[in-house]
Amino acid sequence: MSSHALHVRRWRIAIVLTALVAIVYFGFILLIAYHKELMGTLLNPGLSVGILLGALVIVASWTLTWFYVRWANTKYDDALAEINRNEAR
Repeated sequence: MSSHALHVRRWRIAIVLTALVAIVYFGFILLIAYHKELMGTLLNPGLSVGILLGALVIVASWTLTWFYVRWANTKYDDALAEINRNEAR
């Protein structure tokens, strides 16, 4: 894999993951703004739909970050090291 191809792949993954985080976050904010009744619905005493979805936004952000870090540590770093070895020769 060339350094340019690796660069393009990293940016594609970063943009897709950034878009997913933005969709999750802004979707949550839009629900708060336009569906207050839904967000205030109690599922159990002390647990509303809004609190549950807020926690899920955090978990989704952590999960997407974990996915990127895992990909970078296993695929990206190995490919970059290979490119650097080839260029050093």
